Amino acid sequence: MAAAMATAATAAAASSRAFLRPHGGLLLPLIRPLRRRLSATAASASAPVSTAAPGGVVDVLRERGLVEATTSEALAAARPGELKVYCGFDPTAESLHLGNLLGLVALSWFRRCGHTAVALVGGATGRVGDPSGKSAERPELDVAAVEANSDAIKSLVAQILGRVPEPAHHSQPGTNQQPLVNSAAGSSANMGSFVILDNYDWWKDITLLDFLKEVGRFARVGTMIAKESVKKRLASEEGMSYTEFTYQLLQGYDFLHMFKNMGVNVQIGGSDQWGNITAGTELIRKILQVEGAHGLTFPLLLKSDGTKFGKTEDGAIWLSSKMLSPYKFYQYFFAVPDVDVIRFMKTLTFVSLDEIQELEESMKKPGYVPNTVQKRLAEEVTRFVHGEEGLAEALKATEALRPGAQTQLDAQTIEGIADDVPSCSLAYDLVVKSPLVDLAVSTGLLTSKSAVKRLIKQGGLYLNNIRIDSEDKLVEEGDIVDGKVLLLSAGKKNKMVVKIS
Repeated sequence: MAAAMATAATAAAASSRAFLRPHGGLLLPLIRPLRRRLSATAASASAPVSTAAPGGVVDVLRERGLVEATTSEALAAARPGELKVYCGFDPTAESLHLGNLLGLVALSWFRRCGHTAVALVGGATGRVGDPSGKSAERPELDVAAVEANSDAIKSLVAQILGRVPEPAHHSQPGTNQQPLVNSAAGSSANMGSFVILDNYDWWKDITLLDFLKEVGRFARVGTMIAKESVKKRLASEEGMSYTEFTYQLLQGYDFLHMFKNMGVNVQIGGSDQWGNITAGTELIRKILQVEGAHGLTFPLLLKSDGTKFGKTEDGAIWLSSKMLSPYKFYQYFFAVPDVDVIRFMKTLTFVSLDEIQELEESMKKPGYVPNTVQKRLAEEVTRFVHGEEGLAEALKATEALRPGAQTQLDAQTIEGIADDVPSCSLAYDLVVKSPLVDLAVSTGLLTSKSAVKRLIKQGGLYLNNIRIDSEDKLVEEGDIVDGKVLLLSAGKKNKMVVKIS
């Protein structure tokens, strides 16, 4: 009986291994040049990366509050170069958003500790939609939208992961492009490589019947239903479609495919991804009959009140500068409340924990300048996402647009924030020689002339950052910056860009 069972198991494993070949029977090479793959490596700067801790990468992540759960404590003992870690990003929009930032930060920590990072764009799974953490099924995207979103996200991830950290303070980072090898295998002070993949490259060759026969039969329905993400949706009024129900198997097979063909041995994701991650480790054990596949989840990005960080009345906080300017991105972090700022310094930046503790202590001392730590947080996160150029743009705009600032305004700076603050267009004749009190009302900056006059008396109305002291102020031709725009400010936060047509 035992011999018969062993024979059956061997046959099942052989059949499953055969399925890992694309339709037609040709075994996938270990790493093949794919049209949809971008790859790059970055060697470290000449001095060691100061933010890498002497312990393992899991210890580093745990100390910074970036570990929710792991499938095995063996991860903590991994030496530099032993791990190939992937995090998935489905192309549901043209850009990643703030909720994806922790995944990129975690991948970067693995790189900083000498491991290989893999960003997997879901060109295939994005056509299905992950039900995890969702109360309703995602809207279906057409193929053209998925492909366009995938390409945009690959480019964004390549930019973010491709930057090499500075060994010292804020020197200009540089990169050293090399072939896809792990040049950091011997030292935790060196950066590991990274690669960007698209799961459509292997899913396009798989038929439904093959998938059901060779993968589906290893999945237990009871186990799938027991996943927390599934139970929540089944208990909801809308329920769950079969398409969404199979998502955990699709993601699980991604892990299986990359484990088998590329040596990827760790999957990471937010805490809501635990069910999908363990679906992958289970498939690898059952189909390949091997151990060595691990999972790690990090907490979701939440504010102290339990609500999601990154959701605003205006929508998501996007990581792409095409959808949200570096200035607006910077301002969002600058406005983080004191109760959250230290925690976000730990989870979203690479500043050493010793320095973060010093910043925390400084907040308790007399003479602390409000928002000093927020400014540091905004600078670090903006640099990571948008690079030195994006940070410089954000800082320039922040300083130039500060009411009372001495910085000379120019039309380019003002127009650069026009998409991030209220704006309007007025004819030249309706602006020049117009009372500023009337203009503040007609543009919608304030609701009434009495409110404008009251603000002037309080010293809170500004024209091009210059405080207005007289209710009789008329807009002159010389007030129009470069003959194109005006900037009205009510206090520090409320602004109105007036474009002159």
